[in-house]
Amino acid sequence: MSLNADRSYKMKLRDVENAFKYRRIPYPKRSVELIALLAISCTFFLFMHTNKLNSRLKEMEVKLQPSEFSALGLTGNHISGHDAGKHDDINTLHGTYQYLKSTGQMATLNVRDLNNTRKAQMELVFFNRVPKVGSQTFMELLRRLSERNNFQFHRDAVQKVETIRLAEDQQQEMAEVISELPEPSVFIKHVCFTNFTKFNLPTPIYLNVVRDPVERVISWFYYVRAPWYFVERKAAFPDLPLPHPAWLKKDFETCVLSGDQECTYTQGVTVEGIGDHRRQSLFFCGHDYECTPFNTVGALERAKFAVEQQYAVVGVLEDFNTTLSVLEKYVPRFFEGVRDIYANSAEYLTKINKNNFKPPVSEHVKDIVRRNFTNEIEFYQFCRQRLHKQYLAAHLPQRIITAHAAAIERN
Repeated sequence: MSLNADRSYKMKLRDVENAFKYRRIPYPKRSVELIALLAISCTFFLFMHTNKLNSRLKEMEVKLQPSEFSALGLTGNHISGHDAGKHDDINTLHGTYQYLKSTGQMATLNVRDLNNTRKAQMELVFFNRVPKVGSQTFMELLRRLSERNNFQFHRDAVQKVETIRLAEDQQQEMAEVISELPEPSVFIKHVCFTNFTKFNLPTPIYLNVVRDPVERVISWFYYVRAPWYFVERKAAFPDLPLPHPAWLKKDFETCVLSGDQECTYTQGVTVEGIGDHRRQSLFFCGHDYECTPFNTVGALERAKFAVEQQYAVVGVLEDFNTTLSVLEKYVPRFFEGVRDIYANSAEYLTKINKNNFKPPVSEHVKDIVRRNFTNEIEFYQFCRQRLHKQYLAAHLPQRIITAHAAAIERN
């Protein structure tokens, strides 16, 4: 074989090898479409199945009331509905139980001492609601309960400028109007605690709800910036000016980190007006000027005293199911059946006033804010522990409390 022929033969052989090495096996077009359709169908099926499971889990969470808390073996924490914050010891139901058990207080725990409903002198609930604590949900529950339990439902009209701290003559006027409502009734208003006996009027059943104070100020910050909020306000009060675009674009993290006045929470400073909702304790402390400075010990102690002496129940948003159970036990005339109503309408009720425009806030920024909310946090924890005591006193079998009392006597 000549040199040229040999070279030609080798080139042809290499071409054949390359053809086999890099060849593509074509799939029929219909097969490709079938595979794609199968992948899309599987993805859709998984999405629907996951969504269904998520809905079932939510239904189970609503229906599992605190009374099913390990058959009251109290072997774990009960935190329902919302993020319960970072307090995992005494500020949980289980933690409160363990604390009362270890300090011997279980022996003296009883419903009567914790039930201020018995002090009421008329069948009238006064819900002086704190903003941004889920009070819209509670109002809707009360509206439905009014039909079920045969009482009248009243709420204060929406106001252009809402004043929560009233002069003494205004307090008396409000108390007189409420006292003249037909019994049984519920009256709801954003206002500070008002002592009816101060004006020689019968005592109502005081109710309120609290929320983690830092989560609450974050919620308020974005609530007033939500488009639907100022659209509704503008519709109700056309002469209100629209907010400045720069103010609307603020985000909470930048507001805190930049030292913006709106997000600077200074000890002892008094800021009046609807725009200041940092002082949750103000709604329990009362109308006096001593209640107005932010995060002070004086305001804290006054608020604690009012809760302990006057309020039938102060619910906690982060312990929603526990709150409903306590309301049903301690104020049955108005709240009988509340857990059933909530369980049957939870999907709708949990969406009331929900702000989908609120972005997440980092724990770093929350921790910065918490440093200035020490007394507000203490007040929140105080209310939460009291709620847990009320729940335990009403739900723990008497034999458990008696056993603890006997053990203390033996020691």
